Amino acid sequence: MRMSVGLHARQSQVQKLAPRMIQSMEILQMPTLALQERIEQEMNENPLLEQVAGDPLSPDDGDDEAPSKDTRSEDEKELVVDNDHNNKDDFERLLNMDADSSSNFDDSFRRSANRMSEEADRRHDMMANAQSRPESLNDFLLHQLAELDIDDEVEQIAERIVSTLNASDGGYLRTPLADMLPPGHTKEDLAKAEEALAVVQSLEPTGIAARDLAECLILQLDPKNPHFDELQKLIRLHLNDLAENRLPQIAKKTGLSIEDIQELRMDLHLLNPKPGAAFLETYVPNVTPDIILEQDESGEYRVRLDDDRVPNLFISKYYRKRLQASDCTTEEREFIKQKINGAQWLIDSIEQRRSTLTKVAEAIVEHQKRFLDEGPEAIEPLKMQQIADKVGVHVTTVSRAVDDKWIQTPRGILPLRRFFVGGTQTEDGDDVAWDTIRLKLQELIDKEDKSKPFSDEALVEELQQAGMTVARRTVTKYRKKMGIPSSRQRRDWTLSS
Repeated sequence: MRMSVGLHARQSQVQKLAPRMIQSMEILQMPTLALQERIEQEMNENPLLEQVAGDPLSPDDGDDEAPSKDTRSEDEKELVVDNDHNNKDDFERLLNMDADSSSNFDDSFRRSANRMSEEADRRHDMMANAQSRPESLNDFLLHQLAELDIDDEVEQIAERIVSTLNASDGGYLRTPLADMLPPGHTKEDLAKAEEALAVVQSLEPTGIAARDLAECLILQLDPKNPHFDELQKLIRLHLNDLAENRLPQIAKKTGLSIEDIQELRMDLHLLNPKPGAAFLETYVPNVTPDIILEQDESGEYRVRLDDDRVPNLFISKYYRKRLQASDCTTEEREFIKQKINGAQWLIDSIEQRRSTLTKVAEAIVEHQKRFLDEGPEAIEPLKMQQIADKVGVHVTTVSRAVDDKWIQTPRGILPLRRFFVGGTQTEDGDDVAWDTIRLKLQELIDKEDKSKPFSDEALVEELQQAGMTVARRTVTKYRKKMGIPSSRQRRDWTLSS
């Protein structure tokens, strides 16, 4: 094979997104609270950006006024929302602005005292309103250990054991005791480790530091319970049979009646299989609706953006006048022009976000009227491509528009993505959403005879009688996703005995 080294010219066509267009897409994807933070950041970095008087966080700049539309230059024109042509001209103008802007200019500047003071106040408020960090599982156990009067060596090993426990794993001990001891440890050292483990397992929450589920449950049993021995025996020898609801096999092996086993199992259900999970830090998002859906007097739905907290921006009149001043240096003029381009792009991107988000929300609401009127069982199958075709934008634009956005409806605050669901067809050719099928599946299982619960094949037949043709593997898949046990596990043996 012959190899050669040389230079070759090749022509190719590639499509790249300009940085400003990427910024516009990012702004479309932002929820209202994130957009507020982005605007604050941009105002700190761009001295040409100002807020209309009366807006939240509006700086006091004396005689600066919002410019009237007829006094703006071509680059400063406000975005004109063209509902008939999807704002193509506006996006072309924004791309031209990006191409004309200088990428080599140093845009650093000194912030005003007012802005620095506002930023300090906001940070102080955030720190004052921040939630205190809850006590972790490890800290909780270490505090209990510190109160015990135990041997120092045992305490050191106990602390080592506590350090390996994880609340996300339920507080189980996954590391062998031998691995916590130095190489060449003796039987006496291992006995010390067992003693330390017993100390940790005596702490609250009960069942902590267990090496498996059976040990965790046994640690939680009350020795004063009159059925203590039977419960221990069930846990040690028949835990898998209990999980699979094989009560007749347990009765045959233990000599207990089905009713007695059922009562013992109810006692076991009171125990906690993951005692350490109570110390998990749960994150509850602070949901603020981006869109408000209201009904007018005639019952028609009206969509409006809840962006009152988003400030109305304009370009500083002082700097626009400064640009035309005779003593404005070339360096100063280039700086102002660059900042004007950045400010105008941000203003136009925010307006484009308002337009796109409103049109997408209106299209979604129009398609899902039955869901809003009648409830979850009436939701219609909907794909993002359908909304994209209706609005006249790319499907990725719809995806960004609905991402992390919430809408306040008469049925509560819902994520916009909640309205997009897959589906199948009935025997009559009508579309039916998977959510509707899941609701019907739950209804069938709730009403079934627990002495002879429906198998997955029987559920397929029941759904077909309701006009929903679904494969058995689909029923199995959604049953598991809904946390519904198999027919054998749902069977109540006390009813069939």
